[in-house]
Amino acid sequence: MTISTRGAAKAPAVLVLEDGRAFRGRAYGAVGETFGEAVFSTGMTGYQETLTDPSYHRQVVVMTAPHVGNTGVNDEDPESKRIWVSGYVVRDPARTPSNWRSKRSLDEELTAQGVVGISGIDTRALTRHLRERGAMRVGIFSGNAIADEGTLLARVRQAPEMSGADLSAEVATKETYVVPAIGTKKFTVAAIDLGIKGMTPHRMAERGIEVHVLPATATLEEVYAVAPDGVFFSNGPGDPSTADHPVSVMRGVLERGTPLFGICFGNQILGRALGFGTYKLKYGHRGINQPVQDRSTGKVEVTAHNHGFAVDAPLDKVSDTAYGRAEVSHVCLNDQVVEGLQLLDRPAFSVQYHPEAAAGPHDAAYLFDRFVSLMEGQRA
Repeated sequence: MTISTRGAAKAPAVLVLEDGRAFRGRAYGAVGETFGEAVFSTGMTGYQETLTDPSYHRQVVVMTAPHVGNTGVNDEDPESKRIWVSGYVVRDPARTPSNWRSKRSLDEELTAQGVVGISGIDTRALTRHLRERGAMRVGIFSGNAIADEGTLLARVRQAPEMSGADLSAEVATKETYVVPAIGTKKFTVAAIDLGIKGMTPHRMAERGIEVHVLPATATLEEVYAVAPDGVFFSNGPGDPSTADHPVSVMRGVLERGTPLFGICFGNQILGRALGFGTYKLKYGHRGINQPVQDRSTGKVEVTAHNHGFAVDAPLDKVSDTAYGRAEVSHVCLNDQVVEGLQLLDRPAFSVQYHPEAAAGPHDAAYLFDRFVSLMEGQRA
């Protein structure tokens, strides 16, 4: 990525997909060039949480909602210390943000962090194209980075693909840190950071859990050095087929029978640990309005998603694994993709979506209570 922070408001820009389709607009954020996987998000709000979600590392996010930036940017809502998206695509950016918590405009924040974006293009047409053709590599070029489309297309096709990408260590913490329990401490949890969002340990802390957030490279011995009552595997970017180390650590946790909870990438890690395969979705699930059914209760939840890979597990039967019986606990009602797994003979479960609800609906907050119940049961 090469960037300049000058002249973003007036510079022409072009977005080029790897299949050759191009869209012309104006620069939004920094001026320069960037590459990544083009994906679309269906959320109408919560763009600040999306931008700072480490799971979006090396992805160019297309916002399907036309008006973006209306509430500006504040210092309370980021899910990490920086913006992780490789690029940002909007149709009609807000001219003036309006919100009592706003500190600066979204354009200013993108520029300050060197995020190359484009505005003024038909994002509805681009989204429909991605729904038909699938997520693909893309480049955004503005200012002096613009060249003839043949040259730009060649550069896009030289960019790395998301399949086979091992990215979790690039976004995870390098040093262990602790999020203290709010109120009386009841449990200790070791959380493996594969790209964790800040709200996730906070949701556990609200329930009296002291959370030790460990690097993605943490060993099983390092996990148990904190004497955990439970172990958590977080969300994160990349292809789960490359995550051999987290899978090995999770198998060690399963062998010991410690209560285990995984979300998003952690769900895919559990799938692999149980012997299931994973595969890349055509365009993935992203946004804060995805319908998921909890098969144990029949309840339908509106949930927040960001994943491009899924677990290949049978929906119609209980499976025998090395750690006992396992079943699909949640399913996406749009396309029947596996959205959750649970073991029937050990205290372990996972979901593919984001129950911390940052940003998004709070329908799935009960999953943190379910994790607490597993730890209470184990202690009893």
